[in-house]
Amino acid sequence: MKKIYPFILILLLIAGCSKKVMVPPRIDLSDYEIVGIIEFSCSENGKLASLATSRFMEFARLDQGMIRIIDLGTETEVLKKIGHNKLNQEAFIEIGETYEVATIFTGELIISDVRPDITITPGLGYMGFGAEVDATLSAQMIETVTGASIWNNSGSATRSVGHVSIFGGSAFAFDAEDPDKAYGKLVNELVDRVTTDFQITWRRE
Repeated sequence: MKKIYPFILILLLIAGCSKKVMVPPRIDLSDYEIVGIIEFSCSENGKLASLATSRFMEFARLDQGMIRIIDLGTETEVLKKIGHNKLNQEAFIEIGETYEVATIFTGELIISDVRPDITITPGLGYMGFGAEVDATLSAQMIETVTGASIWNNSGSATRSVGHVSIFGGSAFAFDAEDPDKAYGKLVNELVDRVTTDFQITWRRE
């Protein structure tokens, strides 16, 4: 029988007596309704950006109750509708008036490193492969009355993903019939880190 030293026993007793206390989200999104979201941009082609955007909405409102979020579309679509050529202070104010939203989420997904595991397919004109990637997701919330940024956060992760394609040269495309299966774990990890301020946390007392 292993000997349990007194100080270890004391620590175990303290841990057993402590309790977890729920801490509400640091930011209550109901204070900022109605919220618009522009599809996140991505440094690579494919479905990563759209998956990250939809998963961000899910995670951000998970512990928030009924929050009204309007999907405004891509940055290109939004800028075309308001007649601007870039997202700046004036553009955000115009978006708020046009879409009747009080705040706007924007984000950027950067794939900083791709280490491929290549499988050559017949014909040699197309290669499909999985890869380990380093990725960073950053997001911010803009107040449309002033066009000012009122919140931002970012998170990074490294994971292996599937269904990465290259069509000659060095242009990568993160495309898959089932994006969630191919790189859902990567996106979930990034989004979970970025949306911490909107989530319930727990502390031990």
